[in-house]
Amino acid sequence: MKRLLAFTGFAIGICALAGSAQADCGSISIAEMNWASAGVAANVDKIILEEGYGCTVKLVSGDTMTTFTSMDEKGEPDVAPEFWVNSARIQLNKAATEGRLVIAAEILSDGAVEGWWIPKFVADKNPTIKTVQQALAHPELFPAPGNPAKGAIFNCPRGWNCQVSTTNLYRALGAKEKNFELIETATAAELDSSISDAFAKKTGWLGYYWAPTPILGTYEMVKLSFDVPHDLNDWSACTSVANCPNPKVNSYPTSQAFTVVTKRLADRAPDAMEYMKKRKWTNATVNTVLAWQHENQGTNEATAKHFLDTMPDIWTKWLPPEIVEKVRASL
Repeated sequence: MKRLLAFTGFAIGICALAGSAQADCGSISIAEMNWASAGVAANVDKIILEEGYGCTVKLVSGDTMTTFTSMDEKGEPDVAPEFWVNSARIQLNKAATEGRLVIAAEILSDGAVEGWWIPKFVADKNPTIKTVQQALAHPELFPAPGNPAKGAIFNCPRGWNCQVSTTNLYRALGAKEKNFELIETATAAELDSSISDAFAKKTGWLGYYWAPTPILGTYEMVKLSFDVPHDLNDWSACTSVANCPNPKVNSYPTSQAFTVVTKRLADRAPDAMEYMKKRKWTNATVNTVLAWQHENQGTNEATAKHFLDTMPDIWTKWLPPEIVEKVRASL
């Protein structure tokens, strides 16, 4: 009987410890931001934290500044998986220094990419074209819609700040004098269509685009250099300012996106926090995942499961072996 009681007490102790470990993780709220890469990342986190760590995860709608303000002032949600720090770098650093928020992994390990691109099939046939300036020497390779005697540069969608920077760079490069038209696009869908049409017809295309995006996961594009370093001061004072009187050639900045976590969660769930510090992926990975989502009209949850199913070589590096096995079993 003593042995039985001792064993029972031992078993209860083990269960209590297990319950305590799960309680340490407990309930976590994650912002499912309103753009594709961040939405998929939130669902990847949900699956891994629930199946691997025994957390209870609630996804809440979010966007950049509303989510940041709520986390900073109210401590909720607990996690913003993909926070673009350029939009609030000073405020984020202040919140981290004062102990309200913790900056975890740089989720996009190579940063977000902006620039002017050409199709890879054009680059392959014209290996000397490495810079925008070299492309502008060949308007015949990038015919304007309805006016093939001129070259075309496709602008960013109307109302976006990149429309301003692209227009200023068009002027700074003297592209009009080099026989190029600046083609305005009303929406992102219209810009996307111009690229898909170019690939369907095997016609040259030159213009603004960014990553991570489904388009760059679907079509092989090459980003051209502006042959100058990024000048932050000139970018802020002129390149990104509408109607700047004397724009200069400049390179686009690389934007950074980090996972941001409340200090409260970081303190009570150290194992989950270790995962948040390691979880990152490249533009190439995200482009491929988003291309699958676009082609299959997948939800963020379905796309997260597709990623976990098809790219274990990436996500298993984020986790201890025993957690990997739990997530694999759930799939």
